[in-house]
Amino acid sequence: MANIKELSARPEGLAPGHRLCGGCGASMAVRQVLMGRNDYEVVCGCATGCLEVSTTIYPDNAWNVPFIHNAFENAGATMSGVEAAFKGMQRAGKIPADKKLKFIAFGGDGGTYDIGLQSLSGAMERGHDLVYVCYDNGAYMNTGIQRSSATPKGAWATTSEVGKVMQGKPQARKDLTSIMAAHGIPYVAQATVGNWRDLVNKAEKAIAVDGPAFLNIMAPCPRGWRIPSAMTTEICRLAVNSKFWPLFEVENGKWKLTPVRDKNLISVTDFLKPQGRFKHLFKPGNEALLEEIQADVDAYWKYLEGRVEGSKDL
Repeated sequence: MANIKELSARPEGLAPGHRLCGGCGASMAVRQVLMGRNDYEVVCGCATGCLEVSTTIYPDNAWNVPFIHNAFENAGATMSGVEAAFKGMQRAGKIPADKKLKFIAFGGDGGTYDIGLQSLSGAMERGHDLVYVCYDNGAYMNTGIQRSSATPKGAWATTSEVGKVMQGKPQARKDLTSIMAAHGIPYVAQATVGNWRDLVNKAEKAIAVDGPAFLNIMAPCPRGWRIPSAMTTEICRLAVNSKFWPLFEVENGKWKLTPVRDKNLISVTDFLKPQGRFKHLFKPGNEALLEEIQADVDAYWKYLEGRVEGSKDL
């Protein structure tokens, strides 16, 4: 694992000057993942979303690596095809057999949890040698902050309003990381842009692995989360320390959970309070919903502990 001085000296895969908002977690996710490519050459693809529309506005392009844009729903399929073509050309002798090339797809939660889940699942099941990276900002931010299946319970969104009928999204967020682990692929991990050392280390593992890998990265959207743009990394650390967003990895079927130190442990309300999308939860009458969210967080942590314990004998 390189130190921060060494990482800062590595070539940037995403150039400055793109049009993403200040504090956007998506650009941080891309930069940190590509810092983990080491000596690999990479080809990147990206589903339609904030990241794509803000880094490739014609005639400009902020990517310093080969880049492919495709539709909202087919990043997994596109990168599968490119990876298969590369291997086919190697077999045909048109590309040296020892050439190292890695294929990395990026997608937001809308293009990953929902619209692109079918093509992502297919790519993982077929065993393509690629890394799929979800920058999870918890809603369809690019089109107006509509709820996705990654939107947390109780969060406000333009399609999960707050009023007499409901108090934000009534459903719990989908556990996509576990779904990807259930595909039996070599490497799956959950990380945040606020824990850079953990993320770069996991990116290095994902890129180096032989076969498919999946990274689910909390990448806050200040506009959608209603937080100051300077708070992106801090809110990630609050998510981790409250156990709302656990850091874990599944390597060849073995689960590993990063514990939260007792001195850092906070309640889930400490993570929710700074975010405007949850402000209604702290009004009188919503105490039971806050307790329900805390219970969900505690139950998921116990589930992860059980997976870790159950995988020790694999």
